[in-house]
Amino acid sequence: MQKITCPHLPSAKADGRRVLHIDFDSFFASCEQQFNPLLRNKPLGVTATNGRTCIIASSREAKRLGIKTGARTYEALKICPTLNLAPANFVKYLEVSKKFLKICQSFSPEVELFSIDEVFMDITLTNHLFGGVYSTIKLLKKEIREKIGEHITVSVGISHNKLLAKLASSINKPDGVFEITKDNLGAVYAKAKLTDVCGIGERIKLRLNKIGIYNLLQLRDANLSLLIQEFGSAEAEFLHQVGLGLSTDVLSSYTKTPEVKSVGRNYCLPQNEYNKKVVLQNIYELCEEVCIKLRRLNKKARTVGYYFGGNINLHQRKTYTKYFDTGKEMFDLLTNLVNVNNFKYVRQIGITASGLEDSSNTPLSLFDSSAKQNSLQQTVDFINERFGDHTIRNGFLLYSDKLTTVPNGYMADKYERTKLAAESI
Repeated sequence: MQKITCPHLPSAKADGRRVLHIDFDSFFASCEQQFNPLLRNKPLGVTATNGRTCIIASSREAKRLGIKTGARTYEALKICPTLNLAPANFVKYLEVSKKFLKICQSFSPEVELFSIDEVFMDITLTNHLFGGVYSTIKLLKKEIREKIGEHITVSVGISHNKLLAKLASSINKPDGVFEITKDNLGAVYAKAKLTDVCGIGERIKLRLNKIGIYNLLQLRDANLSLLIQEFGSAEAEFLHQVGLGLSTDVLSSYTKTPEVKSVGRNYCLPQNEYNKKVVLQNIYELCEEVCIKLRRLNKKARTVGYYFGGNINLHQRKTYTKYFDTGKEMFDLLTNLVNVNNFKYVRQIGITASGLEDSSNTPLSLFDSSAKQNSLQQTVDFINERFGDHTIRNGFLLYSDKLTTVPNGYMADKYERTKLAAESI
C-alpha cells in the first residue's frame, strides 16, 4: 500500500475525531517468538541484555501462568521450571517498529510514535477510504500478519482523543478492539482504575486518595477548586479534563524532526559494582556514547548532569563556559563534579549533556592542538561508524566490557527520533 497524503481534505471538527491507539501485545516476547519458531506457543521471559536477573517482558503463555513483567527470574522459574529465557534485542525490535510505521503511513499521514511498541494514529480524514474505522483496523491487522508476522498482534483503542484511545486499547487485550464514546464513558470509568489512565501514576493516585478520590467517577465529579488546592492549577486542570474524558492533545508526527535540547544515556549495571575503576570505565563509555550522538547531530554542549544510584543516590548538573563534544572532555567534567569513592557500590548510572548549540555556532580554539584532536576524532568516528560504535576506544577502557548502543524502549532518546524522522523522508 502507498503512503497516504490528503492535502485536499478539510479539517475535522474536534468532536468528530477518530483517533486510534495501537499497542503491540507482549511485543518483545512476541518478536522473539516470531524470530525463533522454537519459542512459539511456549512460556518465554525476555531479560535485560546485560543480565538475566529480571523479566522485562513476558509472553502471553507466561502471563497466563502468573509471570509478570518485573518478576525476578528465580521467582519465574519457580512458577515455571521450563520457562524459556531470551536476552532483549532492541535493535531488532526497532526494525519491527519501523516496518509497522510504514504500514501505518499507508492508512494516515498523522502517525505519532509513543514508544517502541505503541503508536497513535488519527484516521479522521482517511478512514472512509478503507470502508470506515473498523474496516481500516481489520486491514491494518491483515497488513501486520502479512508483512511482519502472524505471531505479532496489536490491540487497538478508538476514541475522539489520545487519552481515551490509549485507555480503550487496554480493555480487550490481546488482539482486540474497543471504542470509548461519550455514551459508554461512564461505564468504562466505573470499571477502570485511576492508574489505568496515562498520566496518573501511583504518587498521583495516593494524593487523589488523600482528598477522597478513589476512582475515575469520583474524579469526574470532583470540584476543580479542590484539585487546585492539592495539585496546583496546571496539574489540577489536567486531572479535571481526565475526569470529563476531555483532552486538547494533538498528534506529533514521527516524521517531523524533534527539537533536541539534551542527549543522555541511562545504564543499569548487571550487579552492584564495588570496583571503582569499573564504575569509572562505565561512566567513560557512556560519555563516549553521548558525545558520539552529539557529533552526529552536529551539536556541542556545555552542561553536564549525572544520576548515580547505589548505596546512596546522587544527582547534580553544572554548566560550564566551554563547549564540549568528546567523551574525554565530558568524562573530565563529570569526574570533577562527583567522587565515586564516596559510594560503597553503584548500580545505576545516568548522564546527560544539555545546553546544546550547533557546532558551527560555537567558538573556535586558537590552538593547533585542537585542530589535530578534531582530525583524530573524525578518523575515529569514521572507523566506528563503519565497524560499529566502541570499535576504537580510549586506553582507559582496555579489558572493560563494551556497552551496547541500543534504542530505548520508550524512544525517549531524541537522537533516535531524529534518525527515525530522517529515514522517513
